[in-house]
Amino acid sequence: MSEGIDYGNLMHQAMRGLIRTVLRDVAAHGLPGQHHFFITFDTRHPGVRIADWLAERYPGDMTVVMQHWFDNLEVDEDGFSVTLNFGDSPETLYIPFDAIRTFVDPSVEFGLRFEAAEDEEEVVLDEDGEEQAAEPETAPEPDESRPDSRPDAEIVSLDKFRK
Repeated sequence: MSEGIDYGNLMHQAMRGLIRTVLRDVAAHGLPGQHHFFITFDTRHPGVRIADWLAERYPGDMTVVMQHWFDNLEVDEDGFSVTLNFGDSPETLYIPFDAIRTFVDPSVEFGLRFEAAEDEEEVVLDEDGEEQAAEPETAPEPDESRPDSRPDAEIVSLDKFRK
């Protein structure tokens, strides 16, 4: 028997299930009214499939917008694929639900944010089976002297969507 109920993990599963349900409805019927989505995801997450040039440009998080033009939205149990237009260049992306960091529909002031378990130490076993604390992974800092090394993405604060 477990030591307790993992409410945080259960809540994340439920919120990802909500996103799955919404995207399935949009795939079947299109976006209703003024609804549109800002979806931020971890481009390094296992299972993410994006063009190499997008992965190079966004080596951490990437925010996509599903609003006026998107095509081939397909949703499965683990994630979704969609074709989006990047400067007249259509690209198909596959985003696992576990890779999503934020999901926002500003038309109705709705947003979800997934907290990463970065505070927890990962435990690794050495070749003798002894526990060793893993070194925390850190993302490389952008080279501020090169303007092209910084992503062009706009940071959207979810606070402006709250009532």
